[in-house]
Amino acid sequence: MNEDFEALKKARKRIFLTAYNCGSAHLASAFSIVEILHVLYERHVLNYDSKNPGWEQRDRLILSKGHGSLALYDALCTAGYFTEKELFNFCRPGSLLGGEPNTLETPGVEASTGSLGHGLSIGVGMALAAKADGLNNKIYVILGDGECEEGSVWEAVMSAAAFKLDNIVAILDQNRLQKMDFVNEIMGIDTWKERFEVFGWQVKQSDGHNIKDLYHQLTSPWEAKKPHLLLADTTKGKGISLMENAPGWHFRMPNKRELKVFMSELGITEEELEQCKKHI
Repeated sequence: MNEDFEALKKARKRIFLTAYNCGSAHLASAFSIVEILHVLYERHVLNYDSKNPGWEQRDRLILSKGHGSLALYDALCTAGYFTEKELFNFCRPGSLLGGEPNTLETPGVEASTGSLGHGLSIGVGMALAAKADGLNNKIYVILGDGECEEGSVWEAVMSAAAFKLDNIVAILDQNRLQKMDFVNEIMGIDTWKERFEVFGWQVKQSDGHNIKDLYHQLTSPWEAKKPHLLLADTTKGKGISLMENAPGWHFRMPNKRELKVFMSELGITEEELEQCKKHI
């Protein structure tokens, strides 16, 4: 839909301008999950109330790959948790928004993440607590594929299956890159489907940049008494030609030459580069 296209373009543009204003961010990691977060928040797959962040019946979203925080912050801003002025205050003294999510500081953030491998374990605990309290909400956890090399992820995978946690949905951002190189070059792994299935999870697959497909897979029925994984096939750095599938962009900003590409492909003017600084 055209409205989705415009919203996604705006999100990537605003994420970049926020990072430009701060001077640093994990841009490529944020850009790969823009569509996922758009479907969760703007297509209302998540049941939430931005005016009442502590609402007991809400669904929870944990961004386990916390270094992609700017994508989450942009989604929370769009959903009404805080203002655009606060978004552009990212990583400034006194800001609600740090480099990685902090549940004690930021409205809408359900878990402090950034130390990779912990988010799914937190999600399993939340899912168990929801079951114990008789709640019908869901716990969503966004994982990175490089992150799945952490042993603690697999403890959580086993636990979720053992406790039959059908109220947890992990979304694996399969962009095939991690900090230093391609995932299959680091640990020799290029598929996760069979690994989760053998531990007792139901696995669906989706084009991680296709709004219609993501929505369909997340909202169509899941099996009972099984934890769920949506394996989202994504591109790290999606939306910027020189950043897509390029390992060197895990944590850096463009130089002057590269900045022109960002401006052209995101539709950013010189005036907007200057304007974003006026939010401070």
